[in-house]
Amino acid sequence: MSAPTIDLPTQPGAPDPLAAVATARAAFASGRTRPVAWRLRQLEGITRLVVERESEIAAALNEDLGRSAVEAWLGDIAATKGEAEHARKRLRWWMRPRPQPLPLNQLPATAWLQYEPLGTVLIIGPWNYPVYLTLGPLVAAVAAGNAAVVKPSEVTPVTSALLARLIPEYLDPEAVTVVEGDGAVTQQLLAQGFDHVLFTGGTEVGRKILEGAAPTLTPVTLELGGKSPVVVTADADLDVAARRIAWVKLLNSGQTCIAPDYVLVERSVRDALVAKLVATIDTFRAEEGGAGLRIVNQRQLDRLASYLDATAGEVAAGGVVDRERLTITPTVVVDPDPDEPLMTDEIFGPILPVLTIDSVDEAVAFVNARPKPLAAYYFTRSREVRKRLLAQISSGGAVVNHVAMHCLVPQLPFGGVGDSGTGAYHGKWGFEALSHRKSVLSKTFAPDPQFVYPPYSATALKLMRKLF
Repeated sequence: MSAPTIDLPTQPGAPDPLAAVATARAAFASGRTRPVAWRLRQLEGITRLVVERESEIAAALNEDLGRSAVEAWLGDIAATKGEAEHARKRLRWWMRPRPQPLPLNQLPATAWLQYEPLGTVLIIGPWNYPVYLTLGPLVAAVAAGNAAVVKPSEVTPVTSALLARLIPEYLDPEAVTVVEGDGAVTQQLLAQGFDHVLFTGGTEVGRKILEGAAPTLTPVTLELGGKSPVVVTADADLDVAARRIAWVKLLNSGQTCIAPDYVLVERSVRDALVAKLVATIDTFRAEEGGAGLRIVNQRQLDRLASYLDATAGEVAAGGVVDRERLTITPTVVVDPDPDEPLMTDEIFGPILPVLTIDSVDEAVAFVNARPKPLAAYYFTRSREVRKRLLAQISSGGAVVNHVAMHCLVPQLPFGGVGDSGTGAYHGKWGFEALSHRKSVLSKTFAPDPQFVYPPYSATALKLMRKLF
């Protein structure tokens, strides 16, 4: 896709964004990105990047987000490596033409689908998992044979600078270019017109991405967020549920798009679940000496603190805000008002509301009255309840008796629905999302029946009506 070019502002010493776009487009136009050998080299390069530079990546994530080395490995390094290795092992199979059956009236002929690269793809990464959610989409882009322009998040500047330095070392530096900058640079990049844009971030920014892509009719994949609910029924294993909910909620200080945003629990087991959540958090944080969890910046901290100031719920644990250290202690809030900001905005922090319900029907009605979430999590032993929840609640993805694990399965498409996003990727689904699925029909020269050509006799029309 082409569009009128505009001048892009640059910072002193930074690569020229316009030149980066032009370089990637020229690389794609040369045909170098199409062969399977090139694609495999890029996938191997992504694997090598995260494996060989793990310590540097962990240090950058610690500087930007206060993330531990273990969480850096789990959330960014292992997940990226898994995506790249899955694609590398299956790429040749994904690229094969797919024969298709034909109706009798088209015979003799053959038909197939073949996948071709879209062209030059823009990848806009987020700040919360700035390696995985930047390189994961890049896996899909290069597996499909595209050139790419990568725009890391400016909110995590140390990691952004590291990616800008390492990506050209491990991948084709002309076909995969990196542009750093803020939201204004993102909009200026969008104005260049790409063949596809993949953005990961919040819903409000997603709307701006869609608006920026509209003038050039650039297709987009939006991986957004939303308030992902957890439903816990009375028959659930509460110990397991508490551990799994708390574990994922605390990862990256709750700054995860598929983190459990709130819990709906049946009244008969509410107090027991709250007690187990609080005890589990204490166990998980026993070595931290009561320290809070790091929030990315002052603006996000103030937002989370305002939720706690405004809540009508009971703070069962945590709630301590340290503005000097940019931390909040893990917090459980019981029965907040469903209309207060804590329950209307995506939390994106270590605060977990727990709301009482009296039935599964009430849980379904509660979730469905709100924008469709990116994920939904159901803890129950009942097969019938599981089927009802899966059938009656719309969400981008769902996990039964765990939280967020579907994101780590490359065989499953990952994406939202409604306000939580559009399109999906991961594994084969990412390859297909960033490929054009071309329909091909190949006919023979003979037979060539003359009755299908004008002028049409009554007999010819009768035959054609039977044939077509």
